[in-house]
Amino acid sequence: MVTPTKKTIDLGDGRVITLETGKLAKQADGAVELRMNNTMLLATVVSAKEAGEGVDFMPLQVEYKEKFSAFGRFPGGFQKREGRASDYEILTARLVDRVLRPLFPDNYHADTFVNIILFSSDGVDMPDALAGLAASAAIAVSDVPFNGPISEVRVARIDGQFVINPTFDQLKTADMDLMVGATYDNIMMVEGEMDEVSEADLLEALKVAHEAIKVQCTAQMELAKELGVVKREYCHEVNDEELRAKVKEACYDKAYAIAKAGSADKHWRNDSFEAICNEFIESIPEEEREEKTPLVQRYYHDVEKEAMRRCVLDEGVRLDGRKTTEIRPIWCEVDYIPGPHGSAVFTRGETQALATVTLGTKLDEKLVDDVLNHSTERFLLHYNFPPFSTGEAKAQRGVGRREIGHGNLAHRALKRMFPDDFPYTVRIVSDILESNGSSSMATVCAGTLALLDAGVKMKKPVAGIAMGLISDTGNVKHAILSDILGDEDHLGDMDFKVTGTKDGITATQMDIKCDGLSYEILEQALNQAREGRLHILNIINETIPAPREDYKPHVPRIVKMTVDKDFIGAIIGKGGETIQGIQEETGAIITIDEIDGKGEIEIAAANKDSIEAAVARIKEITAVPEEGKVYTGVVRSILEFGAFVEFMPGHDGLLHISEIGWNRFDDMEATGLKEGDTVTVKLIEIDKKTGKFRLSMKALQEKPEGYEERRGGNGGGNNHHGGNGNNRGPRRDMGNGNGRGPRRDMGNGNGRGPRR
Repeated sequence: MVTPTKKTIDLGDGRVITLETGKLAKQADGAVELRMNNTMLLATVVSAKEAGEGVDFMPLQVEYKEKFSAFGRFPGGFQKREGRASDYEILTARLVDRVLRPLFPDNYHADTFVNIILFSSDGVDMPDALAGLAASAAIAVSDVPFNGPISEVRVARIDGQFVINPTFDQLKTADMDLMVGATYDNIMMVEGEMDEVSEADLLEALKVAHEAIKVQCTAQMELAKELGVVKREYCHEVNDEELRAKVKEACYDKAYAIAKAGSADKHWRNDSFEAICNEFIESIPEEEREEKTPLVQRYYHDVEKEAMRRCVLDEGVRLDGRKTTEIRPIWCEVDYIPGPHGSAVFTRGETQALATVTLGTKLDEKLVDDVLNHSTERFLLHYNFPPFSTGEAKAQRGVGRREIGHGNLAHRALKRMFPDDFPYTVRIVSDILESNGSSSMATVCAGTLALLDAGVKMKKPVAGIAMGLISDTGNVKHAILSDILGDEDHLGDMDFKVTGTKDGITATQMDIKCDGLSYEILEQALNQAREGRLHILNIINETIPAPREDYKPHVPRIVKMTVDKDFIGAIIGKGGETIQGIQEETGAIITIDEIDGKGEIEIAAANKDSIEAAVARIKEITAVPEEGKVYTGVVRSILEFGAFVEFMPGHDGLLHISEIGWNRFDDMEATGLKEGDTVTVKLIEIDKKTGKFRLSMKALQEKPEGYEERRGGNGGGNNHHGGNGNNRGPRRDMGNGNGRGPRRDMGNGNGRGPRR
């Protein structure tokens, strides 16, 4: 029997996390089994011994996969097996990747694969909060070089208290939901959503999360020490220090001049920086040029980075000439294209997003069928990033991880400001037409504008801004940059995206690339972000001060109704016959669900007449008969003594011959009524014992002048038949309650004597 090495982490609330290695997946460079209650993850890492030829970056791939068997479920689809990664799995993998990637040594370039697999869950604890810890622990017990360990935790505020790694049920009532990744010393990654919280509250949440992470990092270090882990030696870069010095000497001043020029034209800057590098390459003897070109390009990148950063730190000049707090020029326009139900263009500098909104019915809901989440989503946001947005000449492929991640951030930014009980399913599509930084934040702004243009009554408008950081060693000098460019993101130390309303933050995403970022700097960045956010919100308000008063003419109209659950079957009908018939007759789309003991009905149609017709039909079905009320009904059957009339769907009443008119009719033929006739009747009685209905047409007719009630008080009705109705004997009142005496045969041709 294999004896694994274990380490436990106490979360302080009765739950314990166990890290175990040496039992599973022993041929991987590192493998750790993580357990908490009934949740079990297996994380592995495998890294190639040597770097690929010409590779000068970290080729890391992180995968997160959930097995349907983990929750005792079968996968959907024809194949009945796990397929491509779901959005949730991709987002979880991205959370882990963003913390791990910056911590591999800069000169380590070997292909590295991290796999995290969920093998067990009871649907109580959230496995995505444990994935980062499992991955880091696998690297910690391996010989793969890594400047960690790290861990990730989810921190939520529930009833005013911060909770680490809440359960699914606990998270439902949280007003703050953050995923935080960090080393023992520094926060590296933040992502989450919240209900308009303050900057101070966000900082407090980060501090609580970091304290929990420190405990988990300590456990990993103890585990690695117990195993006696020794990291591998490697040599993935060949450097020429003399050449590095020449590149800096020849190119730094030129690059600094381009950075200081402050041109807002991205393409001019890129071409100018590239020309400096090419000029140096051309100066190399031809016989050495091919060999040294890759090194020159790598060294020049470092020179360009340093020149840009020093220009900001020493002179306060950014690449496009702005001040550190300055936001690029903004223009926006709503109702830009006629086809969608709402549309808007938002342009900030060289970043442009075109957002469209489509309003649909309940049938347009997205069905989420993940391992631990089987639900529907009525608010959707999709983000597209075509190559032409950056001037790249390449084919557009399917949606990548970047698009899913950016779209998810914008979705989280807007969804808590979505109106409660909104009848429509909503889809926002953001197409990035130009990009030079902060395209996800442009999506938030364009999405807000498009929602308002569609007539969606948002709780409050939302705007977003991306903050950057330039700092030198030890943070002796630093500069926080508002509304960063793509190059400032690439060459800087921080990408901190903040979205919110005028009253607070709704979502955030932060990636940090430097060591030792203080909470003071984070606080400064958040306050500066708030100023920028308010500036953008003012421009949004000037563009469209309030939601459109009414929806555009081609928007489907939706009405909601609530009925008693006992009527659901009647509305649907046998095999769906009734509801399908209503839809065919009216052209409306009708959905019905039983929720909390009630039937929730949603009726959608392209015009008012269709909706009104469908509503009327449903009201007919669900209406309760009332004594004294007048109805229009259809004669369903003719009998000797009257007719049965369907005066409401599913409700038949007796229209006695005596209640058809003030005239006395000898038989039903004399009344002129036939099956299928439409008649107007009054419900004059509901029998309290039997529930049967008595109808009258006579009650709706004016009483003839001089009319005298017949003996017996039957209102002139005919209650006996003798012969053909023309040869009747006298009627005698015998006090039997009907005002009738015995009936006698007066010669009807049947040869009968008197009936007694």
